[in-house]
Amino acid sequence: MRKRMIQLVFVILGISMGYSFLPDLWFQLRITNHILRIPVVNALIGLVVMGILALFLVGPVEKLLNKLEKNLAKQQTEVIIAESIAIVVSLLIAVLISTLFWRSQLFFINTVLPIITMILFAYMGWFFGRTRLNDLMKLFGGRLNSGNRKKETEAVLERKAGDNFHKYKLLDTNILIDGRIYDLAKTGFLEGTLIVPNFVLYELQYIADSGDSIKRVRGRRGLDILNKLRSEKIVPVEMYEGDFEDIPEVDSKLIKLAKLLDAVIVTNDYNLNKVSEFQNVQVLNVNALAKSLKPRVIPGEKLNVMVIKNGTERQQGVAYLDDGTMIVVEDGRYFMNKTIEVEVTSALQTDAGRMIFAKPVHSKRGIKEKN
Repeated sequence: MRKRMIQLVFVILGISMGYSFLPDLWFQLRITNHILRIPVVNALIGLVVMGILALFLVGPVEKLLNKLEKNLAKQQTEVIIAESIAIVVSLLIAVLISTLFWRSQLFFINTVLPIITMILFAYMGWFFGRTRLNDLMKLFGGRLNSGNRKKETEAVLERKAGDNFHKYKLLDTNILIDGRIYDLAKTGFLEGTLIVPNFVLYELQYIADSGDSIKRVRGRRGLDILNKLRSEKIVPVEMYEGDFEDIPEVDSKLIKLAKLLDAVIVTNDYNLNKVSEFQNVQVLNVNALAKSLKPRVIPGEKLNVMVIKNGTERQQGVAYLDDGTMIVVEDGRYFMNKTIEVEVTSALQTDAGRMIFAKPVHSKRGIKEKN
């Protein structure tokens, strides 16, 4: 269908150009053949010439249109509308400015300069429409959403309904692979709409198709978690079909989208958390939530742990709680791969996590027995 439409355009161009321009061309070339003065003959000549050109140009034009269709399909509807409006307004301004040049007798000023002006203003309109989407949507009385039509009462609002307004929650690749987002959503503590951008989904698919078996399992786990969230409808889950082709990194795209939608990023990535905070983007870190919910271990409390490796200092051993908290055991190297009872002496909280210091309980008993 696309190819036939392109061929039809070439046919119309050939006939119209032959009918309109060939008589002047014969006059300029001083060709006085009476047959060439017939409009139908000129139209047929134009059709033949354009038909020959179409044999070489239809393929490239079809590929160009196919690429354009794919790019438009990836764009969000609001972005396309905003870009189109901005381009039309810019072209109207360019036409008004070009009227000042049309009266000139110089070819460059009355012909070339208006064309250059229109090209520059069209590009400026496209750039403005792409980068100032929110402002344009507010200007025309709309609100940016992820593709679903809002209620009329919601469309009237021009600002957020206070600090407790439910913002969009953007999910990154790591939080889907982690899987805890599903359990968190089931508890009901996660409010609002969850948004999964297409570029995050593509990265998950790339990981799931990896040749590394470990990465492949992690990628498939992320896709399974996403499908469970959508199928069970615990919370609203929507897809963002847009992309930022000028930004290569997925994390940078996520931050850009969060700024565009005034959204919150949900992640467990420490580096993404820090970069987002630096760029004034709100982040919900699942690791920070888990750390805040960990039971507090107080000095004097007794625990049963297994020493699994040597510590950094002499005679120290290292054990771990079930939640991954590291315990540094004094004289623990003498109890390697053994489960012993230890008494907590102190706890240290760091940005990387919590560290507990303890010592074997039986060592105290041994001292008491000697006394």
